Amino acid sequence: MLILQSPAKVNLVLEVIGKRDDGYHEIKSIMQTVGLYDMLRFEEAENLELNCTVQQLQTEDNLVIKAAQLLRQVSGCKKGARIKLDKKIPWSAGLGGGSSNAAITLIGLNRMWGLNYSEQELVKIGSRVGSDVPFFIYGGTCFVEGRGEKLSLLPDIAPEWFVFLKPDIPEQINKTTRLYGMMQPANYTDGTYAARVKASIESGGRLVPASLHNAFDFIVFKAYPELVRYWRPFHRCGAGKLHLAGSGPMIFSLAEDEAKANEIKQKLGELGIESVVVSSAKRGAI
Repeated sequence: MLILQSPAKVNLVLEVIGKRDDGYHEIKSIMQTVGLYDMLRFEEAENLELNCTVQQLQTEDNLVIKAAQLLRQVSGCKKGARIKLDKKIPWSAGLGGGSSNAAITLIGLNRMWGLNYSEQELVKIGSRVGSDVPFFIYGGTCFVEGRGEKLSLLPDIAPEWFVFLKPDIPEQINKTTRLYGMMQPANYTDGTYAARVKASIESGGRLVPASLHNAFDFIVFKAYPELVRYWRPFHRCGAGKLHLAGSGPMIFSLAEDEAKANEIKQKLGELGIESVVVSSAKRGAI
């Protein structure tokens, strides 16, 4: 049996530069894996089987199955696998759990089936599953461009602490497409935020809360009106600047240290609001 961790991610920066001729949006982003993990267990089997701890995700549309099927198709491998997915990352929340699961499936089956694909080859295969999958093949800290398919590896950042809050609001179908549809040209930026954070990371600097940015923050209450019930208490509990995690509805704040993060979590708990404290995760931490 092969057991691998599948990390969540946070967009430290997510800038939308504009709409492309192919209908996608051009982005510049700094993506970071964090210490919140699903667990994937791989066993040899005749066929491809998925057993997920969340019944709603036990479908043929699960990216784990899609990634495994694609890898067999590309490689010509006839082997199967019994895959157990233990979900801990909130799904459909903006943390990239599905893309992470797909990436770790490619990594795990590449090992178990003895395919010997390089990291770069797995990235090419992963890009056919989803635009965020290549990032999770690498993990750590990456500068992302295009529609999400162009990646440049950055040095691991010094440990940073985040408080994540998952609001109890109804799940939205096609939420990312919907959010992009709400974007106006006034919400587009020129890549300055991403360039500034990239330069700071490359020079060994710490993250500064004011430098974090998510283009969807400008339309957050239009997209998720119910977030008002969580946004204000989050601030009152000591959080600094708040951001959507990816396309949300998870929201997060960068804390000055672990103690402050836990203090915010405790105060939220006293209000009956559940949150989780996580740290940044280095490349290769699976």
